[in-house]
Amino acid sequence: MRAAAGVRVVRHRDRRRRARRRRVLWGGGEVLVTAGLVLLLLVVHQLWWTNREARRGAERKVAALEREWGGSGTTTTGGGPSRGSGTAASAAEPATPGNSRAPQRPYTPATTPPPRRSQAYAVLTVPRLNLRVPVAEGVSKADVLNKGYVGHYPGTGQPGQAGNFALAGHRNTHGEPFRYLPRLRRGDAVEVETRSATYTYDVDQVLPRTSAADSGVVRPVPRSLARPGYGYDEPGYYLTLTTCTPEFTSRYRLVVWARLASVRPR
Repeated sequence: MRAAAGVRVVRHRDRRRRARRRRVLWGGGEVLVTAGLVLLLLVVHQLWWTNREARRGAERKVAALEREWGGSGTTTTGGGPSRGSGTAASAAEPATPGNSRAPQRPYTPATTPPPRRSQAYAVLTVPRLNLRVPVAEGVSKADVLNKGYVGHYPGTGQPGQAGNFALAGHRNTHGEPFRYLPRLRRGDAVEVETRSATYTYDVDQVLPRTSAADSGVVRPVPRSLARPGYGYDEPGYYLTLTTCTPEFTSRYRLVVWARLASVRPR
């Protein structure tokens, strides 16, 4: 039987096709919304939760180290550390190259057992950055860096020793202790506290960007292999701070070098 002129006939097959199309579009929209929510939660986890938990853990570890050492040699006011009058140059300062305050005899750090892998054994304080964070042995992400700690490059020197005491830290997420490292300027103080002494280093050079494989920056006499204009030519008492750059990437490394300026034994 033919349809009357001007009357559109809708077949069941067309209805089913349109219904399937609607279900596909609706299902696709639900998948996109769900994926967006999952990505949002991941971003919140990385940028907020990991920072919150890592900072709490790092603060607890600093407090635990201070209790273990019998009290901190650094006072804290207004939420940040201050150097105070006790950081005046000690009579046992190291005779470092270029250190005009150096005495006649070098400082000899106390002999202590080498730290175990992932063991927190020092506290890094950077007054300009309002930073106070544990230093642990090694640069493992899971066991050190992701806890909000700063990691000591194995094989490099220890605090107060001749050579290069080299450290790494996250710039973003997991406490991001080195996020504001580019704010450091020449002459800024960086303190490293251990069980036996507090070592004060003065920032000397900043290398804004170098290759992630530039191993020269952590050598005993640090000098960039990628950018030879940055670094040193003679032995000394050095501190190296490294982190990723630009932010939220790991393509390059930012490097800050400091020289040992004074020592305050406990």
